[in-house]
Amino acid sequence: MLVTGSEILVPAREGKYGVGSFNTNNMEITQAIVTAAEKLRSPVMLQISEGALKYGGKDLVNITIDLATRATVPVAIHLDHGSSYESALRAIRLGFTSVMIDASHHPFEENAHETRRVVEAAHAMGVTVEAEIGRLGGVEEHIEVSEEDAFLTNPEEAQRFVEATGCDYLAIAIGTSHGAYKGKGRPFIDHARIEKVASLLPIPLVAHGSSGVPASIVERLRAAGGEIGDAQGIADEDLQRATQHGIAKVNVDTDLRLAMTVGIREALQKNPKEFDPRKIIGPARDLMTEMVELKMRVLGSVGKA
Repeated sequence: MLVTGSEILVPAREGKYGVGSFNTNNMEITQAIVTAAEKLRSPVMLQISEGALKYGGKDLVNITIDLATRATVPVAIHLDHGSSYESALRAIRLGFTSVMIDASHHPFEENAHETRRVVEAAHAMGVTVEAEIGRLGGVEEHIEVSEEDAFLTNPEEAQRFVEATGCDYLAIAIGTSHGAYKGKGRPFIDHARIEKVASLLPIPLVAHGSSGVPASIVERLRAAGGEIGDAQGIADEDLQRATQHGIAKVNVDTDLRLAMTVGIREALQKNPKEFDPRKIIGPARDLMTEMVELKMRVLGSVGKA
């Protein structure tokens, strides 16, 4: 069933579990996510970035809305990293039930002003809004933030921001980062900062850049001929601890990209003569479903639908 982000995330914050918000770019990825959610009876968010919209257009949105509407568990369709008021409005017109306005690269007052504009328009249409304060490092779509430009969220500033904007959930910078390369060794997650922000804000909090980048999938990628550097992800234990202290929405993209690539590479490696796309992409869809199930179990959303 198609619902707003708040309908999924408010119970998650109250119940101290996380809901995976998985990026999709095509039919197979969307099917993998929804299949896992229905199997495990978990709420889920399907997020589409501006890059995915450019790639798949309204066709991608229509497929996603159809699968979400027919699902037997709560599903929200979310605009990931909307770069402008206009981008958010476009998503609302297309049928999104949740949008993000990411003006975190602007000074506080401008970020708050742009966010407030989106909140007013979205709420008038029954759509809920995510905003961001603080900056995550790493690379994702049109976003590239160097280590020097990244900074963690100030709790008091976050409180003032939510009061000024009325956003429904807030992405905070806590040590996670976008992409497969999150530094050497286990990334440091600032749990004390999460707890402080949560003590000041009752709304759901959001962790971006939360792929686990399992060593097993990295090994399979290399064994299938893929090349990847010193990939690091966020530890399961850190995500589980974060959900106990306010993190309700957990963004995952890289893990599904890796799973899809591995599935395709292994299928072609097994049978180099294969040219039936169903037999090439089908195994990738199955592997992505497994990856989504793994994340849902880590986040504690199984059986919450």
